[in-house]
Amino acid sequence: MTNVTSPMIGLLAGLLALTAANSAAQAACPIQLAVYGEAKSGAEIDFTPTGTSATITNTFRMMLDNNVVLDGIAMWTEGSAGRPHGSLMYKCPTGDVTGEELAACTVWEGVIYSADEKGVVGLLPAEGADAPKSLIFPDLGPSLEMSAAYGPAGFSKVPWDIFVLKGCQE
Repeated sequence: MTNVTSPMIGLLAGLLALTAANSAAQAACPIQLAVYGEAKSGAEIDFTPTGTSATITNTFRMMLDNNVVLDGIAMWTEGSAGRPHGSLMYKCPTGDVTGEELAACTVWEGVIYSADEKGVVGLLPAEGADAPKSLIFPDLGPSLEMSAAYGPAGFSKVPWDIFVLKGCQE
């Protein structure tokens, strides 16, 4: 009997080790190097290190179909109920920009939520923390459909609100 169960125990131990290693590899990815994808539209989000900004806690790009790229940032609001306030912008001017110019090129704004493997909802972590399993951008699709980035000269596949961790940049 031990000869029959020994190979089974070894196989199970190997599968468990592989699963643990895979989970550890995904969990070990810092948010600033994480890549997320949305299945319905094929949209992707790539985070990049923010650098030395005093106000911006996360920097990312959202790639949509037809080579449309939205620039994204998150800034934590102040106070005990602080939240990661995210913004997605399309073709914003560079340099010294007014609030009115920024508002005109912002296509989505809101709190960015995260969810772990068990479905527990939290907030987008700042750089240095492990990348969460999923990110939630509330009302993303309707906001993007109303933007100048959508339509014949822009993207055509509207993403849903949930993006799932796909990998980690090197």
